[in-house]
Amino acid sequence: MIKSIILAAGKGTRMKSDMPKVLHTIFDKTLVGYVIDAVNNTGLADENFVIVGHQAERVEEFINKNYDNAKCVLQSPQLGTGHAVSMALPYLKDFDGEVVILCGDTPLITSETIKEFVEYHREKKSDLTVMSAIFDNPTNYGRIIRNQDGSLNSIVEEKDAKPEQKMVKEINAGIYCINWQKIKPAFNELTSNNAQGEYYLTDIIKWGNEKHLSVNAYTLKNNEEIFGINSKAHLAEATRMLNNRVIKKHLENGVQIIDPASTWISPETEIEADTIIYPSCYINGKNKIGKHCKIGPFAHLRGDVVLEDYVKIGNFVEVKKTTIKSHTNACHLTYLGDSEIGSNVNIGAGTITANYNPLTKVKSKTVIEDNVKIGSNSVLVAPVTIEEGANVGAVGVITKNIPAWSLAITRSPLKVLENWVKKHLDL
Repeated sequence: MIKSIILAAGKGTRMKSDMPKVLHTIFDKTLVGYVIDAVNNTGLADENFVIVGHQAERVEEFINKNYDNAKCVLQSPQLGTGHAVSMALPYLKDFDGEVVILCGDTPLITSETIKEFVEYHREKKSDLTVMSAIFDNPTNYGRIIRNQDGSLNSIVEEKDAKPEQKMVKEINAGIYCINWQKIKPAFNELTSNNAQGEYYLTDIIKWGNEKHLSVNAYTLKNNEEIFGINSKAHLAEATRMLNNRVIKKHLENGVQIIDPASTWISPETEIEADTIIYPSCYINGKNKIGKHCKIGPFAHLRGDVVLEDYVKIGNFVEVKKTTIKSHTNACHLTYLGDSEIGSNVNIGAGTITANYNPLTKVKSKTVIEDNVKIGSNSVLVAPVTIEEGANVGAVGVITKNIPAWSLAITRSPLKVLENWVKKHLDL
């Protein structure tokens, strides 16, 4: 098993936010969360160390709440990437295996790439492997300088590079795999004798070569995976790239997406073949959508939604924490939250499951059993159960359970006042 060290101490001033950079979200999932999940999903890692600094308490609270196999380690003050990694030394004193070092602001990295990276490291019998990438325009990146045998000689920062070195298009991607016991001594020997007065992680390469260790570079196949977030513009671009990746996967798996450019689908959503997603839908969080469903246009699935086969979610329908069984229709302008809905149900336009009590701040469940018909503009005030086959008349406000095969009507009888308009207008 491997361990990871994830660098997440930076302030991220270019984000212009009072929130730590790594806690910004894409599809409601944090940047650092994407990185931790990518490591965990390799099946290789049993422990992650997250190096925190700026607003450490907020980052640590998030990590402790969401990840059992992650531990936060404080870096204070922040004296560079090499110094950040050295903060983990006391926790890995006796560890004799591989450590992968990653950045907490690269949410597009995949578990497949990390796994392949580690496998490359092992195949090369490397002591230290750096991930690299080929850029047509490598400006502002450290250049990968290789030896004639392809091994890694050094990483040269652009400001220090000679003219011929600036022509190199292979750059440092900032991800490392190291044999911990072999490389660990390097972190006690790093110096801050440079323009920034910081301890650079890249200096371990020079140290490794001086010790005649095996030092190599693995070339990344998809450069998008190392896209780092330093601004809100970067955040928007990363969201677009991630969404494009998800859209492509669903199209290849037989999902029909009418307008990919206006459709947003979280990576945690599963969709089966022959389902149609109409334009301007936003599908967020973890959802499971069956076959032959129709979603939208302008529908919003907010997470924890399960749609069985042949479910129709209409125009401007919002659904969250709800299971809907097969052959059920939810017509336009409807809100369904915290609900269990059966098969062959028709939910009329404008229906609302009133699941939240603002006084008690408690959310309750609505249950709609099979073959139920809900009239338009009805409000179902949870907790409430509409039993099998029951009908709810239009404009109904349902505050108690409705027995099977019953008709529930809550509106007052219609009254017609003849000549009322004429009388009030003195006609």
